[in-house]
Amino acid sequence: MCTSPGGTARIHERPGRSSPYTPKRARGGPMAEGAAEAPAESGGGGDLGAGALERGVAPIKSRYLTTKEQFHEFLEARQEKPSQEPKKGNSHDCALAEPEAKRIRLEDGQLGEGTTEEAAELGKHPQAQKRARGQNKGRPHVKPTHYDKNRLCPFLVQESAAKCFFGDRCRFLHDVNSYLKTKPADLGPRCVLFETYGRCPYGVTCRFARAHLGPEGQNLVQEEMVQAPPIRNGLDKALQQQLRKRKIHFERAEQALRQLGKGHLPGPTPSVTAPTGTVSAPGQDNCDTQQAPLGPSTSSPPRSPIQTCGPLTDEDIIRLRPCEKRQLDISGKLYLAPLTTCGNLPFRRICKRFGADVTCGEMAVCTNLLQGQTSEWALLKRHQCEDIFGVQLEGAFPDTMTKCAELLNRSIEVDFVDINVGCPIDLVYKKGGGCALMNRSAKFQQIVCGMNQVLDVPLTVKIRTGVQERVNLAHRLLPKLRDWGAALVTLHGRSREQRYTKLADWQYIKQCVMAASPMPLFGNGDILSYEDANCAMQTGVAGIMIARGALLKPWLFTEIKEQRHWDISSSERLDILRDFTHYGLEHWGSDTQGVEKTRRFLLEWLSFLCRYVPVGLLERLPQRINERPPYYLGRDYLETLMASQKAADWIHISEMLLGPVPPNFVFVPKHKANAYK
Repeated sequence: MCTSPGGTARIHERPGRSSPYTPKRARGGPMAEGAAEAPAESGGGGDLGAGALERGVAPIKSRYLTTKEQFHEFLEARQEKPSQEPKKGNSHDCALAEPEAKRIRLEDGQLGEGTTEEAAELGKHPQAQKRARGQNKGRPHVKPTHYDKNRLCPFLVQESAAKCFFGDRCRFLHDVNSYLKTKPADLGPRCVLFETYGRCPYGVTCRFARAHLGPEGQNLVQEEMVQAPPIRNGLDKALQQQLRKRKIHFERAEQALRQLGKGHLPGPTPSVTAPTGTVSAPGQDNCDTQQAPLGPSTSSPPRSPIQTCGPLTDEDIIRLRPCEKRQLDISGKLYLAPLTTCGNLPFRRICKRFGADVTCGEMAVCTNLLQGQTSEWALLKRHQCEDIFGVQLEGAFPDTMTKCAELLNRSIEVDFVDINVGCPIDLVYKKGGGCALMNRSAKFQQIVCGMNQVLDVPLTVKIRTGVQERVNLAHRLLPKLRDWGAALVTLHGRSREQRYTKLADWQYIKQCVMAASPMPLFGNGDILSYEDANCAMQTGVAGIMIARGALLKPWLFTEIKEQRHWDISSSERLDILRDFTHYGLEHWGSDTQGVEKTRRFLLEWLSFLCRYVPVGLLERLPQRINERPPYYLGRDYLETLMASQKAADWIHISEMLLGPVPPNFVFVPKHKANAYK
């Protein structure tokens, strides 16, 4: 890309002062795939691989380098027993075993010494040349409920005065003593929920129950501390029942869809920008001065009278004009990308503390939201620390996307809604969603226009350069998106076909900035240091979105804002993981299910964190995101353990924070790129 300003790198090995973005204690990232093994090819993103001692490998100082065998011998010598050892005689061993290590297809010109025979062997079996990438679809799906089969009835857990609604038909235990005989041992003397909110709703089922159980087994409450959890956008039970019974009426969506069906598409909407860091409220004076008069195509007919409850407001009668919508201006801010699986609420809290300005929920499928699925609505939850927050929707058809937009517009609190037009996975693409919308311009237009008509918050779009590797589409779509009413577009500098095998094309992103003007365009791809961020901003983008870089090192936001390299210690990194587990127990619960769910997401994150190479070990700064870390021994045991690429060592780290794993526990990363041994 480019060199760091001034030609020298700024390194803070141990910051003497407390950063405003760091946690209170001394402080030390995934959704993406294939980055660890992507070759350092020079593409549109520049010469990111230049200067490495070996192509595609991070340049670590020679005194820290070691072999794979010596690396694992060092770790095994410090561990009394392996964390993940299958039990003998277990009938499930075959089903829960890790998949075989993947074969890496050798590209032309990449044959090195000792690989000729392997390449010849692969030539005899063409099917073996298929590159293993994407999701580990064959991995064992062991849900947290598997580890908590003898569950106590929720009526007893909540100490409800009412009797169990199901009576003798209830499938849960009603004898507390029988439950306690099978309950696993407590994991510690302190309960995060009890200390934070004054009451633990999990009572006797909490894995830290001794912190809040009285002498007679009653659940203690600290009345002076009791407060509601600071989480918004939960799914109301009444709304869920209405969605399941299809009793919700989408009048605004149906009206917009009727207009779209007749070919009445909104015309270009001039951009209105509020001052930086502010949001324009409806009714401000700048509406009449900065917004062109509405044409007949954008005006909506009078709404049919409907039965309402409560006082009548102007919004019930008069539709908001585009200029009266809340405007989104996040130019120059750091945007944490919506990351499937790992971009959960506890992880976003970690990133917010390190300086992320804008956060977005994980990709939610619109049809699942319309069906009232609890697991899908959980992706929309928002913590009070997320001051600028949006949700991302995925869908392939205008009717479901428009109805879902109207549903969210009246039921949750967000600052913007994003459309996912960048998802490359087959499950989404083959149904016409994600990247496929870039080739379905008519449906794409109807989705954007329909959602924009029913939303009172700005609508944003995330796209890729295109579907095929050498056929760019973004520069042609951006002017259309601007005319369709998109408030902001984020461009990932890769196509669906190339995935992560090449660098992001920032030169193409620079061309797209001019095509999108005056609509703001955010850039995304390969940002792992403040130098990368500076070079990205030189392309003229309004801001940058950070995805894998935040997974490898969430303190990247601090580095960018303070323009320095942070040589974070292993103990500081462990403190970050400990805080993540505390946030996870607050979010998912402190019973056995909550603990194992927290462990699962922690392990998924650790499968990315192991790619980070400490600053003090690097021969050349900064580390590039496409450089695979070689085997090395860190400056202490914990730093070496965190560099391990084996799932068993990640499990050992989780046991340091969440106690021992259940019997027959196994973990396989979601992405094959992380599953190398």
